[in-house]
Amino acid sequence: MAEHKHGSMNIETQEKTFEGFLRFSAWTAAISIGVVILLAIYNS
Repeated sequence: MAEHKHGSMNIETQEKTFEGFLRFSAWTAAISIGVVILLAIYNS
């Protein structure tokens, strides 16, 4: 079994995936908040 060396693994793909997840989450939150605001405006 090979020795593990901390920080030697290539994590570029994981970083890009996580960045995409954060971007998607931010857009989803913003759109959800916008929909709630529009519902509050037009339902009152």
